[in-house]
Amino acid sequence: MSTADGPAARETRDWLKTAVAPWRRLILLSAGLVILDVVPAVGFAAGLALTIGTLDQGLRAAVPWLLLAGSALILRGLLGQAALLAAARAAAVVKQGVRQDLLREVFGGRRSGTGAMSAVVEGVETLDGYVSRFSPARTAAALSPLIVIAVCAVASPFVAGILLLTLIPFVAGMALAGTAAAAESRRQFQALEQLSGLFLDRIRALPILLAFQAEARTTAEIARVGDELERRTGRVLKVAFISSGVLEFFSALSVALVAVYCGFNLLRLLPFPVPETLDLTRAFFVLALAPEVYAPMRRLAAAYHERQATEAAVPSLMPVGVAVADPQTAPDWAAPPSLSFRSVTIRYPDGATPVRDFNLEVPAGAIIAIAGPSGSGKSSLLHLLLGLAPLSGGAVEAGGFHLGDAGSFAGGVSWAGQAPMLVPGTLSDNIGLAKPGATPEQIMRAAGQAGLNIDLDRVLDERGGGLSGGERRRLGLARAFLKSSPLLLMDEPTANLDAASEAGLIPIIREAARGRTTLIATHSPAVIALADRVVRL
Repeated sequence: MSTADGPAARETRDWLKTAVAPWRRLILLSAGLVILDVVPAVGFAAGLALTIGTLDQGLRAAVPWLLLAGSALILRGLLGQAALLAAARAAAVVKQGVRQDLLREVFGGRRSGTGAMSAVVEGVETLDGYVSRFSPARTAAALSPLIVIAVCAVASPFVAGILLLTLIPFVAGMALAGTAAAAESRRQFQALEQLSGLFLDRIRALPILLAFQAEARTTAEIARVGDELERRTGRVLKVAFISSGVLEFFSALSVALVAVYCGFNLLRLLPFPVPETLDLTRAFFVLALAPEVYAPMRRLAAAYHERQATEAAVPSLMPVGVAVADPQTAPDWAAPPSLSFRSVTIRYPDGATPVRDFNLEVPAGAIIAIAGPSGSGKSSLLHLLLGLAPLSGGAVEAGGFHLGDAGSFAGGVSWAGQAPMLVPGTLSDNIGLAKPGATPEQIMRAAGQAGLNIDLDRVLDERGGGLSGGERRRLGLARAFLKSSPLLLMDEPTANLDAASEAGLIPIIREAARGRTTLIATHSPAVIALADRVVRL
């Protein structure tokens, strides 16, 4: 089973290795106990085969071999129980360690919002199946079949060859199943996070929803997201059932081939010569062992969705500041870039198409105001450059970089939105999000340039309690000053402000746009007056 092995996948695997590394011995112990299960399996097959082979000598001659088979069954049960306990213990300590790290970030103010709690609860729980079921099954699937085939080769080299050859389609089927399940598992976990976040947000806003009599609309919205989760979960289960059926088919086919060969060999009716003649004991032994070749791989197939669920959750479990590697090229502009939109179309997954066949040439260093009624696509065009909206058609180029190659220009963009994201912490911490590693002096200077002349040590919650609408806009502009990127995007920087507050922000916006290529989505005539050109949608 495999999935696309890009930088993001490698980053995910590296994080998982780091997370389980302190408990690697316990995980290896559980895997070793699963592999050791081969010993009683061979003992049971041998005891059963020798019992059948000695029945013609009387029941007394078969008793020792019956005791061997029974003892092997008991030992197998004890080993299985020990493996389960070791795997459960390993999963518990790994989850505890990861959950403690996440909670430190939550209570330390570095992580907030509904996504944080979803990671602490649902995300961490995905590690249980990965550690307790998938990891031991993966190790056993790599070694146990080869051990069983080697034992079969002692009794019948030809049967060992059959089993070895039939592993090829079996492994190929597992690889196809893993590839099909990977994307569906990621979508299913994203839908689960979306539903969790939506539900929590609506509970927080319940008084407002009741005041505006929005209960029916909210219920319909939650039902829609819940239905989407149901559909995606159904797709995961469908892939799992189909892949399980395919794997069981190849497993049954392989055992049937061994049974046919052993039967015809015993009857001496094989249509082709073979370098061996089986007796009943050896034929029964290899026939009893044949299913054991595929049992570890069937267990791996059954547990493989645990890996997919965990890998889908890993980005939300990684510490803040550690992100999945971006395989795309980040723009590095030495000067304000020119911008070119050629026949651009933006179409969202729900079918909404706010922008269709849009064309625009923006000279380097120009200030462009994008105006138009609500819903006409102003914000979508800005989000497109940030990687938050899909480029469904056409091409976008900025300073020699193509959006299709770069994925987004977010790394080279300064952004000032109408609702700046806030995190629990000081005002200074919130401004510093725009440029990790910025010094207090740089943050203070950016705040001063934005006219944010209030105590930077003021503690804010995730809703920005204590900040007025104008101060929020100034916070966004302070971030734009702090991250002095040559491309500046502003989304309604003066929306919902009174005339005095807007008048105070106009010179700050003019200063922020100085020496940069600037796109401003706005309804405001005062902001439009700053522009070198106005584009109306």
